[in-house]
Amino acid sequence: MTSTTTAGRYQLSQLAALESEAIFVIREVVAELERPVLLFSGGKDSLVMLRLAEKAFAPAPVPFPVLHVDTGHNFAEVLETRDRRAAELGVQLVVASVQDALDRGLVSEPPDGTRNRIQTPVLLEALEKGGYTAIFGGARRDEDKARAKERVFSFRDDFGQWDPKNQRPELWSLYNGRIHPGESIRVFPLSNWTELDIWSYIAAEGLELPSIYYAHEREVFERGGMLFAVHDVCRPREGEEVFTARVRYRTVGDASLTAAVRSDAATAAEIVAEVATTRVTERGATRGDDRFSEAAMEDRKREGYF
Repeated sequence: MTSTTTAGRYQLSQLAALESEAIFVIREVVAELERPVLLFSGGKDSLVMLRLAEKAFAPAPVPFPVLHVDTGHNFAEVLETRDRRAAELGVQLVVASVQDALDRGLVSEPPDGTRNRIQTPVLLEALEKGGYTAIFGGARRDEDKARAKERVFSFRDDFGQWDPKNQRPELWSLYNGRIHPGESIRVFPLSNWTELDIWSYIAAEGLELPSIYYAHEREVFERGGMLFAVHDVCRPREGEEVFTARVRYRTVGDASLTAAVRSDAATAAEIVAEVATTRVTERGATRGDDRFSEAAMEDRKREGYF
């Protein structure tokens, strides 16, 4: 990240401006709302979010916990990064387990065995239990049409639901954090970032990511035009041939629904160059859960999902 001085004017680079905006939002939330929490999976966007929170309050520690809704269908590399990074910063890691919710009968195992769509009740229960009034998420507007509709401060009612037709204005970067008991605000400091911005920031900051984000050899099979890794929760069906390919993951989530892409990009700089030329969003290219319908993401967000 760089800045320039032109004709006596100090000007931030685009990346520095995005970082400054995000840090301002994080500090504003801590100043306005009582019990913030940051959703943290160990994925690239949540790692960027944690770095921004670290910078926002340095040299003091991050003043809120991090929360992960664990489907039980995660990639091992991502969980290892999640645990290590939380320990390095000394932040409290709260894990809400979908498997525990299944055992208690809060949710039911879907017929297809994928758990991404049953995360919402587990998330809402964890938020209620923790009494969290502000929940930081790493969603970006370039990911999905429904996310492009959402404001930086996204009001949720006392059922955790979102009404896209009832959003608060955010003129001149003024954010309204007023809520009644039981209500909450979802906060998206990365709203104005793109996938290219994220990777440029990762390269500039030297952030350590799970190895699956970089090109590596992996056993995969093709399904619905996407490459899925052979995993305990994602096995090839009859007629689906397993082969080895050099791939990387643009996004990570439930292993039964998240696909890889062919790539030789093995460093953050190489991924920046690769992303700069792509015309397909990361979720559109690799997330099977967003292909159920045109309104899949918006329907889930209305229910309380991020």
